[in-house]
Amino acid sequence: MTDLTREAASAFVAAAGLELDEVSGTKVVGHIDLSADHHTPWGVVHGGVYTTAVESAASIGASTAVADRGQFAVGVHNGTDFLRARTEGRVDVVAVPIQQGRVQQLWSVVITAADTGKEVARGQVRLQNVPLPDAK
Repeated sequence: MTDLTREAASAFVAAAGLELDEVSGTKVVGHIDLSADHHTPWGVVHGGVYTTAVESAASIGASTAVADRGQFAVGVHNGTDFLRARTEGRVDVVAVPIQQGRVQQLWSVVITAADTGKEVARGQVRLQNVPLPDAK
């Protein structure tokens, strides 16, 4: 894992359970092992877990794509659809770019149940490429 992806795996992302398996500027693959820690009071996985995975995977991939230009990518819009309720088990997260421009990028993220192969959630994230903050 590169320094960029290690830094991107913040405490918040770690709490959501997203583990990164493959990272490049054209694809991010990861997974989450869902458990009761991810539940709503009604016993199903909270949609925020999926939204976090969508935003994080897209942001990490998009930032990797522009890192050599001294930039990183920040999400400006996240549209995540929840397709199936889950209570536990592994889900796989795959993010790929739809469009990568000089100023903005658009990424698609699909979250699939590992045991059934069925989509659990999917999202699109539009990101703005911005300069890296000056190191102090």
